[in-house]
Amino acid sequence: MSVDGYIDDATPERLRLSSPADFDRVDGVRASCDAILVGANTVRRDDPKLLLRSETRRAARVARGLPADLTKVTMTWSGDLDPGSRFFTTGDAPKLVYAPTSAAAATAARLGDRAEVIDAGDPLGLPVLLADLAARGVRRLMVEGGGGIHTRFLTAGVVDELQLVIAPFFIGDPSAPRFVKSGVFPQTPAEPMRLEEITRIGNLALLRYLAGGSRA
Repeated sequence: MSVDGYIDDATPERLRLSSPADFDRVDGVRASCDAILVGANTVRRDDPKLLLRSETRRAARVARGLPADLTKVTMTWSGDLDPGSRFFTTGDAPKLVYAPTSAAAATAARLGDRAEVIDAGDPLGLPVLLADLAARGVRRLMVEGGGGIHTRFLTAGVVDELQLVIAPFFIGDPSAPRFVKSGVFPQTPAEPMRLEEITRIGNLALLRYLAGGSRA
């Protein structure tokens, strides 16, 4: 995020806040996970592939008996997802879509064989999603955003680790998306996260925090 807490600007073009070195670091983190989750708005706006970029890391996962790529996960309340987006059309790993009961059937019909749609209750609940992922063997889930998803996971108190990279500039536009939205967070001055690591990546700063049960 920018120094003033934004993850993008308000223009249609995606603002790249990071650097090649940090993108490679993120690729390494992805390689250590079982699944990666983004919100439906991120799927619509950014059209991400969510694949590992490094062939070396992909080969290393295969050598360990793992799929070359991570299971892709998204959450949608409306079911408004394009089955032609790169989230669904790239990579051989499973694509999982969690939707509320009211939208699950229509979402499944819309996506067809591009993804498995899971009814996560009404309203869509993180406990159902996380329990289902655990039952599928997902032990380490990487949550990449955007702001609404960050907020939902952080306010629910289900985040173990936060990797926050600060870009050396300001956005200054109140209409731009922020790292988190308003909410009631369990991470407070009385219950702070623990700063585990500070790393310089060129002009970027990585702050790695442990939260929740990882604070001990």
